Amino acid sequence: MAGVKKIPLRMCLGCGEMKPKKELIRVVKSPEGEISLDLTGKKSGRGAYICRSCECFDKARKARKFEKSFSCRIDEEVYNSMEGELAENEN
Repeated sequence: MAGVKKIPLRMCLGCGEMKPKKELIRVVKSPEGEISLDLTGKKSGRGAYICRSCECFDKARKARKFEKSFSCRIDEEVYNSMEGELAENEN
């Protein structure tokens, strides 16, 4: 008797909704301290999740949710590069 596979849920830092992990984009802080988007979900390091929309990214950025999640200060250039990358990959 094969059981139904459980779908992992994660909370979006922007809107606060619980969604299936595959629908979200992972933002990762690498062991070296570099923060970037992880579109594959395979990079090593501490992860936080956001919806695939610039709106949720902006909400999380304004509320400093990434900084709280990673316990560090994030430069504007890092935010701007992540926002540009997200805009390119937005569905």
